[in-house]
Amino acid sequence: MATLTIRNIDELTKRALRLRAASKGHSMEEEVRQILGKALQPTAPHLVDKIRMIVDQTDGVELDIPPREIFDVKDVFGDFHEMP
Repeated sequence: MATLTIRNIDELTKRALRLRAASKGHSMEEEVRQILGKALQPTAPHLVDKIRMIVDQTDGVELDIPPREIFDVKDVFGDFHEMP
């Protein structure tokens, strides 16, 4: 395993790291290893990116747009009165 030395860490950052490590019951070194390991894990693509990848492979999709219907608000919400 490699060794990493980090210099010039802000005192508040070091203190927060120490407290976080203590709250989890392990050393500051272990806490840094966990933070770095989690931060550098490859992330899964978001759902939108997955959908975009599928659509891009098919040269897009044509969707039929239904005609708009005109309706009366009273048909949807009934007869209502404005609040005072």
